[in-house]
Amino acid sequence: MTPQRLRALCLSFNAAVEEFPFNPETSVFKVQGKIFALTDLEARPLKVNLKCDPDDAIRLRAEHSDLIVPGWHMSKRHWNTVTVDGTLPDRLVRELVEDSYDLVVAGLPRAARLRLDRA
Repeated sequence: MTPQRLRALCLSFNAAVEEFPFNPETSVFKVQGKIFALTDLEARPLKVNLKCDPDDAIRLRAEHSDLIVPGWHMSKRHWNTVTVDGTLPDRLVRELVEDSYDLVVAGLPRAARLRLDRA
């Protein structure tokens, strides 16, 4: 997964936007104003913070202890930092990004979710 492909993946979701609220290096991907991914696309190794179900977060950290760790500067219960250096299968990275987006959307007010469905 290249930085360009990660960016394209994050922006492929309905109503997803990229913003830079912290600094010019940190891409923050949001849906309806809520963050679902953060990354420095120029960093090596490439890492991305993603929201995760707490039970899944524990399992993923155990299965991939060198590549998936508690979210850096985020709630350790709900966020993972995922190293995207080619070691994890692209399919898994895509699933983790999609799960993060879906979790954020599920937490939106009903009216916001309905607007997404119509878009």
